[in-house]
Amino acid sequence: MRNNLFATTLLASCLISVSSFAQYPTHHSGYLKGEPKVKKFYVGGEIDAIFSTATIHHDEGIMAVNSTSSQTVNKLGIIRFTGTNIGATFNFNLCHYFGIYTGIDIKNVGYIEQDNGYTLKRRVYNVGVPLGFKFGNLAPDKGYVFLGGGLDAPINYNEKYYHARDNKKITNEWFSDRTPSLMPYAFLGATFSHGVTVKGQYYPTNFLNTNYTDKAGYMTNKGTVVNLVLLSIGFNVGFSSGNDNKEKEYKSNW
Repeated sequence: MRNNLFATTLLASCLISVSSFAQYPTHHSGYLKGEPKVKKFYVGGEIDAIFSTATIHHDEGIMAVNSTSSQTVNKLGIIRFTGTNIGATFNFNLCHYFGIYTGIDIKNVGYIEQDNGYTLKRRVYNVGVPLGFKFGNLAPDKGYVFLGGGLDAPINYNEKYYHARDNKKITNEWFSDRTPSLMPYAFLGATFSHGVTVKGQYYPTNFLNTNYTDKAGYMTNKGTVVNLVLLSIGFNVGFSSGNDNKEKEYKSNW
């Protein structure tokens, strides 16, 4: 059923593209030479700045930064900013208005929680692989939307806990058990002229591994659920996949 739905959507997109091309008058032929071609492959690069927060849930009686709460806690984390998140994309335009892409990226994501002057910062460096679908005018310097999902694999975990930045306690671990080994996510975004991109990203699974047990035998993450929410603003650039100079104008999406 899902395969039939995907095939129907793909066929409809290509038919729309063919119909649109047929309606262009002859004097637009010079413009069309700069359009992406059907089944055109290209590689892209991207740099993003990320604003992130998280929905935070603590069960009743669970430690919330600096105290044990007598009731269930639901709140939003403090806005967090990171720059220079990088990646590469591998793009394939199936027709004028539809394309797919995958790739690989490295990004810094996490959240900040504050309570009564105490601050807890948790972040991970993730290596991620997306799978996205592009809809819109895929011509150079035109706009389109994209959506999809992917998987992140945390490679480095960092935690900072302090009161007014005094007596800061820092934890830094490679391939830590404090988070899940894989973090699935979904995203939705748009690419504008000159490769400027805005994207929203959501992690539906818990940022924390609730089965983690510290050296003292305490399950420090038990009863806490954290779901990351990201907004990224970035710039994408396309690279040529051959000797065709026009391919250098193509923009990747992310």
